[in-house]
Order: sequence, then C-alpha cells, then structure tokens
Amino acid sequence: MAWLMRWRPVTVGPEKAIAPDERLSWPQTAALGLQHVIAMFGATVLAPLLMGFDPNVAVLMSGVGTLLFFFLTGGRVPSYLGSSFAFIGVVIAATGYAGSGPNPNLPLALGGIIACGVLYTVIGLLVSATGSGWVEKLMPPVVTGAVVAVIGLNLASVPIKNMAPTPFDAWMQAATFVSVAVVAVFARGMLQRLLILAGLIQASLIYALLTNGFGLGAPIDLSKVAAAAWIGLPQFHAPVFDGAAMLMIAPVALILVAENLGHLKAVGAMTGRDMTPFLGRAFIGDGLATIASGAVGGTGVTTYAENIGVMAATRIYSTAVFVFAALMALALGFSPKFGALIQAIPLAVMGGVSIVVFGLIAIAGARIWVDHQVDFRDPRNLMVAAITLVIGTGDFTLKLGAFTLGGIGTATFGAILLHALLRRGRTD
Repeated sequence: MAWLMRWRPVTVGPEKAIAPDERLSWPQTAALGLQHVIAMFGATVLAPLLMGFDPNVAVLMSGVGTLLFFFLTGGRVPSYLGSSFAFIGVVIAATGYAGSGPNPNLPLALGGIIACGVLYTVIGLLVSATGSGWVEKLMPPVVTGAVVAVIGLNLASVPIKNMAPTPFDAWMQAATFVSVAVVAVFARGMLQRLLILAGLIQASLIYALLTNGFGLGAPIDLSKVAAAAWIGLPQFHAPVFDGAAMLMIAPVALILVAENLGHLKAVGAMTGRDMTPFLGRAFIGDGLATIASGAVGGTGVTTYAENIGVMAATRIYSTAVFVFAALMALALGFSPKFGALIQAIPLAVMGGVSIVVFGLIAIAGARIWVDHQVDFRDPRNLMVAAITLVIGTGDFTLKLGAFTLGGIGTATFGAILLHALLRRGRTD
C-alpha cells in the first residue's frame, strides 16, 4: 500500500457520501475547503486571544499542522487541526497572563507547548509500535468524558472574572451568549453551523451601536485595521525552555490523546472505515504539528470537532477538502489586516463567546458518556467522574518540591489513576 493514497474523482448525488479517498471537482472541493475554514475559524482565533497569542500565527500554523497531519496519515484521515483549548488553563497559570493584550511571558508557554508536542509524539510512536489497545484501556469513555468536560469547566472563570471589567461589559457578555443561542436554535442550514461566527458578528454590531452610537462604553476602534497591510509576516516568537512551565504544560498531551482518540472513532463511525490502524500516525502528526506551532509562537493544536460536525452534516469526507482548507489558512495567516480585524473585536464580546464555547466543551464530555452508554450505577464510574469533575473545576493543586500540578493536569492524571485503581473493584 502506497504511503500517500490517490483520490478518485466522483460526482455527488443526493444520497451519496464522499469517502476519504474520493474527491469532487476541484472548484467544488475548494468551496468545501472554505466552509471548513469558516467552521474552524472562531475557535482557532478565540484560543490564542484568551492566552495572549498572535491569532495570525495560530491560523497560519493550523494550516501547517493540517498539512503535516495529512502527509503523516497518508491522506487517509479527514481532520482539521486548530488551536486547542486544553492549553488555556495551564498557559495562563504558567505565564501569569492577565487576560488582555499580548502575553508578556509568551516564550515560557511556547517551551511548554513544544515539550507537550514531544511527549505526544512519543506516545504516537509507542502506539505505532505496540498497537492502540493499551491507550483505550488506560482512557476508556468514563475517563475521556470527564477530562474533556473538565477543560470547559476549569476555564469557566476566565471570561466571567477577567473579561467583563465593567457592568456594561457584563451585560454585553450576556447579549453575546444570547445572540449565539438564538442563531443555534432559530437559524437553519450553514448559518446554524456557523453559530459562533454569526453570533459574534451580531453581538459586535450591537456593541458598536451602543458604544460608537450612544457612548455607553469603550468604542470599537478600527484605525489599526485601516492602517494594517494586506500582506505581511505575522509576529513570530522564539520559545524559552523553563522546567516549571514545561512540567505544567506537557501533561496536556494526555488530553490531546483523549480528544484525538475520540475524534478518530467518530470519523470511523461516519465513514464506515476502521481508523484504528492510523491512530499512531494521527498522534505523531498532531504532536509534530504542536511542536512546529510552538517553535514559532503558535498555540498547541488538536483535531477539531467543529470540522467533524461539518463532515457529518455534508457527508463529504474527502481529505482533498482539508488540503484546500489548510492552504486557505496559510493565506489568512500572512494577512496583517486580518489579524488587526480580529484584535478589534471587543473583549466583552469575546468573553460572551467564550462562555458558550467553554460550555459546549463541557457538554461534549457529557456526550462521550451518553454515546458510549457509561453506566453510572457502577460505583467505579461514578467515583472516577465525580472526583475528576470537582478537582478539575475547583483547580485542585498538588505540589512536590518545585513541581506543581493543578486544574486540568490534576484532573487528567487523577482520572487515569483512579480508574486504574478502582477498575478491579466491586460493581454493585
């Protein structure tokens, strides 16, 4: 079997699904690629803003990472790699980021992101050499569901405590998450799929009316957008390797493993193809993409559920679509005007969107339990989930000398160790 498969040209019918090794005409493929760019856009831009990273670099490296993933999986796994929210809590803790503007300690975070990518790549190499059975035994649905839920719950205080400095901003956060909810419930078709982007635009227009129009808060300033060039290099940064930051951020690799494992199973179920043989390659691709991103100033990356949702809606799984999406992301990354436009979004609006996104992440964890029919009458499952949720949400911290493990890291290791300890116990 050749490493890189070839696409077979096909035409789409009303009931026909397009397989990973098939493709539509190139114009249709390009249009579908744009749809995937739009789907990943909100989260890929929001995550770097919450950590004080340059969103242009994050978008650029999402394209680079997706291409890396494509080649390392031989073009057989349809996935888009975007900014991971799993890094937000540990990056904020490691850098002491205040919540707005550029992160002054960004290089410390980059060193930790690279360490995470290295650990993730090593796990991928082990899976390629030994198979994936041990990963699935170590992280069954009760564990992965709890870990994913904790990511959203642990981050809940970020928008509520740090992104609404005035009462007006708090009201604008409420207007924003209501706007997103209205789009999610009442919109139809592709607009509903783009609920985050559509809600953000709607809330920004409301904010502009109230501030620029009626003077109720800090007005939106578009002067930097007008002054920015259409084409130019983003602001790259070099990493600094600090032991404490690396130890704090590297364990996120286990969360990325859980996410990637769940996403590959979802893609396998949708396409009717066994993706398990490509699990090791997928981990390696995601790990190397995270290393590459951290090396130049980008966030850690992960396979995106948003794009899996688009595939489920369209039933088009062609990996050619993701090549086009990646190339479009590269083009956006080299546009300073695009970056300036993102930076002009009001903090309160970003906070309202964050409330929705973090809530959706928490619910995604619960959905893993539902989809896999996790039995909470079993006290082992009950204890693993209950303890993990509270120590993760409450930011339970353990210290051993200079080493500190808190929040998402404590919850991740706690869930894995608790399950390993309790799984041989009684079920009644």
